Amino acid sequence: MREIYLKNNIRACIKRNENTPRIALTLNIAITKPEKFAGEYSLMNRLLLKGTSKYSSEELSNILDENAIELYTEMKSDYLRFRFVCLNEDFEKALSILNEIILNSTFEEFEKEKVKLKGELLAELDSARVKVSDLFTKTIYKNHYYGNSYTKILEEIDNVTKEDVVNAYKTILNNSVKTMALAGDADETLLDKYIGVIPESIDLESEIPQPAELTNEYAELIKEDANQAQILQGWLVPQIGSDDYPVLMLLNVILGASGLSSRLFLELREKKGLAYTVRTAYEIHKKSAVFSIYIGTEPSNIQTSIEGFKEEIEKIKTIPVTEEELHNAKNNLIGKQQFVTETNGQQANMLAYYSIMGMPFDYQKELIEKVKQVTPEQIKACANKYFTENFVLAVLKP
Repeated sequence: MREIYLKNNIRACIKRNENTPRIALTLNIAITKPEKFAGEYSLMNRLLLKGTSKYSSEELSNILDENAIELYTEMKSDYLRFRFVCLNEDFEKALSILNEIILNSTFEEFEKEKVKLKGELLAELDSARVKVSDLFTKTIYKNHYYGNSYTKILEEIDNVTKEDVVNAYKTILNNSVKTMALAGDADETLLDKYIGVIPESIDLESEIPQPAELTNEYAELIKEDANQAQILQGWLVPQIGSDDYPVLMLLNVILGASGLSSRLFLELREKKGLAYTVRTAYEIHKKSAVFSIYIGTEPSNIQTSIEGFKEEIEKIKTIPVTEEELHNAKNNLIGKQQFVTETNGQQANMLAYYSIMGMPFDYQKELIEKVKQVTPEQIKACANKYFTENFVLAVLKP
């Protein structure tokens, strides 16, 4: 693995995996400003593959299909991601298409995509689980860019004009840090020809503010046709790079992210029969992160489930985890880390992700070593530090 700089100052990581048949490239472009209206960035992302100066939407789709090039754009809260996977012999072709999309997208199908986006979001919100997640997100990140949930987008999307989208994209492209990762058996000399000619990487300070301190808040939503109650409880916690990051990752595994062996699954589902699904999640943004607990349960079990959350949180705050449980959690987490970097595509995504989030490209190695060093005392201290009374509780019920 080597780091290089392209001629436009883009920091790139080259992971040469010889004798692999496909090459993967991921380019991340930082988002440093909140969107003007919720949905502006989502719409922008959808339009990037809908035609360029050289190709119509249909021509672009056909070229990618004919050459078996998997090319995607994805809008994350803190960065715009371009990525492709192609056969080794089509690497230059894939690079040239990516260059064309980045520099010459026309955003022509604006109104059509806006209508499609609204329809898809409304369909998603038919799900009670999506609905409670939406309520939780806009409550825990109230009045913040990270809180631009599906319902917030539906409220504001009609204010977005094509000019807004074009200007937002130009601002992002011309005023951002850009990082790139390449994995496979590739001719890296082609990178400057196609990626080195896009606007240079500029290290600007982000204008996305730190989310406000959290206070205890309860949010409720009535869905008349709901068969189940949906409950989400969460806290604001530190993000990637914090000393507590590996500890919080292990807390997530122990409490609810390891499926059948997690504490919440065993206690609330297996022993008490409260739910089919119960889990925890640790969701990272650049300026913040959320640790949450979710359960879908019978409406009559709402209070019992909330008490169950409280009991399990209290246990992890007061009783040290055993060495065996912690050892198993570490193995689970390290195994997952290795599993998600098996292919060239996964490796390119992971390397570029760590870099755009302000970490070294090879941060995974450092992270695994830190995970190995976590003690039961650190788990207990971290639980006490962050699982406070300042949380958001979101409930959907019939």
